[in-house]
Amino acid sequence: MSLSGMMRTGVSGMAAQANRLSTVADNIANASTNGYKRSRADFSTLVMPNLPGSYNSGGVTTSIRYAVSQQGALQYTTSVTDLAVNGNGFFVVQDASGTSFLTRAGSFVPDSNGQLVNAAGFYLMGYDFANGTPTAVANGFGGLDRVTVAQDELVAAASTNGMFSANLPAGADIVPAANLPSANAATAQYSAKSSMVVYDSLGGEVLLDLYFTKTAAGTWEVAVYDKAGASPNTGFPYASGPLATQTLDFDLTTGKLTGASATSVTANVPNGAAFELDLSKLSQLATDYTYFDSSRNGTAPSTIEQITISNDGTLYAQYANGSLRALFRIPLATARSPDMLQVLPGNVYTQSNASGDIQLGFPNEGAMGNVVSGALENSNVDIAEELTNMIESQRSYTANSKVFQTGADLMDILVNLKR
Repeated sequence: MSLSGMMRTGVSGMAAQANRLSTVADNIANASTNGYKRSRADFSTLVMPNLPGSYNSGGVTTSIRYAVSQQGALQYTTSVTDLAVNGNGFFVVQDASGTSFLTRAGSFVPDSNGQLVNAAGFYLMGYDFANGTPTAVANGFGGLDRVTVAQDELVAAASTNGMFSANLPAGADIVPAANLPSANAATAQYSAKSSMVVYDSLGGEVLLDLYFTKTAAGTWEVAVYDKAGASPNTGFPYASGPLATQTLDFDLTTGKLTGASATSVTANVPNGAAFELDLSKLSQLATDYTYFDSSRNGTAPSTIEQITISNDGTLYAQYANGSLRALFRIPLATARSPDMLQVLPGNVYTQSNASGDIQLGFPNEGAMGNVVSGALENSNVDIAEELTNMIESQRSYTANSKVFQTGADLMDILVNLKR
C-alpha cells in the first residue's frame, strides 16, 4: 500500500466533503430566497491502476448539480406584480445592459419608469400589444420589451369592435326603398331605432344612431348614422349620409339570421377607427322591438387605477372608468434539460452546452405552466435535510482527516526507521 496514496485519498475525501458542506451552507443561506433551487454535491470514484499484490488507493471527486426543475411551494401575497410559475417554465428577464436571462424569482415591483424589476435588479420582459397581437419567437429573445406600467399619464383608446343584441318585430310594415333611412331624406321611415356610445381616437364620445328597417319578408336594412349630424327634433335628414349600411336576412321559420346573411356592419367612426358591430345575436320574432344587450371596446381618457395579470400571462390595465386593456403578454422559457442550465448570480440562469437550446412559448400552451399573480415561489430547500447532510459531511470529513493523520504518522515511522 502506498502511504502517499493513502494520504492523497484522505485529502480527496476531505475536499469532497468540504464541497458538500459548501452546498449545504449555500442552501441554508438561501432557504428564504424566492425561486432559489437547491444545489447538491454528487460523488464519483477515482480509481488508480493496480499491480498484482499491491493496491493504489484512488479517491473521490464531486460534481455540483442543481434541482432547477423541482418546484418550490407557492406563497401567496397581496401584490399583483408578485408572480410565480406553476409548472414548467421560467420568466425572461434582462439586466441593465440588455442581456437576457431566465429566472423563477418573481418578486417584481415598478421602478421610477414603471418598469417591473425584481429584487436582484432584473427587468421582466414581455411582448407589447402595441405592436399587434403577440406571437412568441420560439428560439430567441427578439421582439421582447421591458414590461412597463405607466400610471402617471392619461390613456385613451378608439373603439374598434362591439356587439348589439335585440329582437326585431316580425310584424313590422315594409318600408318603400325611397323612404329607407339609407336615403337620408326627410321622409325617412324605420321600424326600430337604438343608439350606442363609442370612442374616437382621442377618447371622445361619439353617439351612433342605429336604424333597423324592414324592406321585405325576412329582410332588413341596418343604417348607422353619426348623431352629431342629425336635424333638430326630427333626425332626418342628417348633415351627411350614413356611416355604414348593411342588409340582414332572417329565416322565416326560426327567426335567426340565415347562413348566407351578413352578421356585422362596419362604420368609420368620425375622428376614430373602423368600428365593427357584431349583429349575429339579432332575431326576428313575432313581438315588439326588444333591446337586450350591447358592448364595445375603447376607453375615454383615464388613468390606470390598477393592473391585473391572468394565468395565461396577459397583463391588463384597468382604468378609472372600469374598462380593461391588454398591455403585455408575458412569455415563459424552457430548455430540454433545465437542471443543466448555467447558474449565475442574482438567481438567474442561462443556456449551457448541456442544457440544450432555450425555447419560448406562452403560459398554458403545450408543456408550459401557468402564471400565478399574487404569489411567489419559495426555495425548494428542506432545512431538516440540509442539517442532516451537514452532520453526515462533518463526520465523513473527520473520518477522512483521521485517515490522513494515520498516513502521516506511518510516514514518520517509515522515515525514522533509518535513524
